[in-house]
Amino acid sequence: MAQGEAWPSRPITYVVPFTPGGSTDVIGRLIAQKLGELLGQPVVVDNKPGAAGAVGAAYAAKAKPDGYTLFGGTISTHAINASLYKNLPYDPVKDFDPISLVAFLPNVLIVDPALGVDSVAELVALLRKEPSRRSFASSGAGTSTHLAGEMLGDMIGVKLTHIPYKGTPPAMLDVSSGQVTFMFDQITAALPLVQAGKLKLLAVTSARRMALAPALPTMQEAGVPGFEMASWQAVYAPRGLPAPVGQRLATEIRKILLSPEVKDKLSNQLGMEVVAGSPAELAALMQKEIPRWGELVRKSGASAN
Repeated sequence: MAQGEAWPSRPITYVVPFTPGGSTDVIGRLIAQKLGELLGQPVVVDNKPGAAGAVGAAYAAKAKPDGYTLFGGTISTHAINASLYKNLPYDPVKDFDPISLVAFLPNVLIVDPALGVDSVAELVALLRKEPSRRSFASSGAGTSTHLAGEMLGDMIGVKLTHIPYKGTPPAMLDVSSGQVTFMFDQITAALPLVQAGKLKLLAVTSARRMALAPALPTMQEAGVPGFEMASWQAVYAPRGLPAPVGQRLATEIRKILLSPEVKDKLSNQLGMEVVAGSPAELAALMQKEIPRWGELVRKSGASAN
């Protein structure tokens, strides 16, 4: 940013490290639209998917820290990838300034109705009894859907086979046809197939039940003590952002997230728990999450390389 230049004086790029249509993209477009209105400059979403968000994160990390590049980070890009990739092309802590913790988003445990299980306990019994059933799908290596499966295997003492897909739709298709035994993913992605009778929900991964499916038990209620995880979404900027710009962004994004329109869409339509957390809260979350997932990756032997 040039000396004395008022910010912002030109369009801002919001990098989304996943394909259009997913939760990170939906959040990015909501924030981009509203932020553009508040700042008086367009905020343009730029999708750069690949490697569980690592491609987009590496791109954003190298951008100038002038307030004209924002990044839609997640539990994958800023916690799980740190241990899952041996040669990660960015440092989630050193290369980014935290701006805002946006929301938490739990996953749900999904099976094919034809599998013949009606509870988590029945699924666990099947996984222990039949080695050929010990497979789970995910929307990609390094995603929260991948690590949720690894966590389940670790907690029930069963070595599971991870089958990564290029996104949620093909993974769910193979679960619904019985090609893969189960998967974890977002409830909004699963609901159309659940309502069509092609998938069944067994539990939610959060500590509390979801407003979108209040009858669905948590994994802990369903018999897996200590199982708790929720994906999270956040906003970052390349490291070195001028303090006044960072403060302005944090203030405006918090205002956006707590507006009735945006909060309703994220909470009631997408099943997210809106947080609107400060930069300090986001930094503290990363300090806790990076070692937590690093331990699971080491125990499970999971790798994306």
